[in-house]
Amino acid sequence: MGQEAEKALPAARGPLIYRQSVWTRLTHWVWTISLFFLLLSGLQIFNAHPALYIGMESGFDYDNAVLRIGAVNTAEGPRGRTTLLGRSFDTTGVLGMSGPAANPSFTAFPGALTIPSFRDLATGRVVHFFFGWVFVGTLFAWFLASLVNGHLRRDIVPRGTDLRALPGDFVDHARLRLHRGRRYGPLQKLSYFIVFFVLFPLIVLTGLTMSPGMDAAWPWLLDLFGGRQTARTIHFIVMLALVLFFLVHIAMTVLAGPLNLLRSMTTGWYRAGAATPAEPGDRP
Repeated sequence: MGQEAEKALPAARGPLIYRQSVWTRLTHWVWTISLFFLLLSGLQIFNAHPALYIGMESGFDYDNAVLRIGAVNTAEGPRGRTTLLGRSFDTTGVLGMSGPAANPSFTAFPGALTIPSFRDLATGRVVHFFFGWVFVGTLFAWFLASLVNGHLRRDIVPRGTDLRALPGDFVDHARLRLHRGRRYGPLQKLSYFIVFFVLFPLIVLTGLTMSPGMDAAWPWLLDLFGGRQTARTIHFIVMLALVLFFLVHIAMTVLAGPLNLLRSMTTGWYRAGAATPAEPGDRP
């Protein structure tokens, strides 16, 4: 009887804490929209010349490409081919050649992944540049607000205790033992720190380096990244890193409780774990 009564008791719930400020929530959703349009319009721009190089220039007399996506004619007909660091792979149906066999599309990335969905470099560039500046402006606003309200110091920059606890937190995440504490865990802090202070600055600066106007105003950008072609390659690699971060971020959100985290990013209120002690201002 005692065991049955114990099973009937509701699970203990932690306090409802105010975890995300209005600035964090607003910039989070603006970034989500901006990065979506930046990714798809960026792939449209890439399709105009689907190759990446290392060096100050590219030319016909030599081939310094590290990535090339296209289509080739074979004995079986046209096939999509991706060449990475000198090694070629058949990517028919995904990259280089996609769509129905009767009317295939010979583009690096299929139209379903580009904005616009058809070849239109001019529109792709307009969309990309517009949301690029929205992204930069939002990043500047987030940095100032986070500096003032303490979010940067409290939740983003890892401390010595966070670094020491990082191996254990990594093991917990690998075992899907996710903690719902008042603050971000060590792995969360390190991940966000890398995104905000490494990936975001890199994607902005390499994007600016590809602009002839910015190169004229800031010629040191070309020296910093080893030329416009190398900057374009770094820009592409950082884009892939951000996509990977986004996929892991979504997976962790689903595993940690999507409704709770969605509430946190819309209202600011987050349901902490049962072991989290309540503080003044928390809700039951």
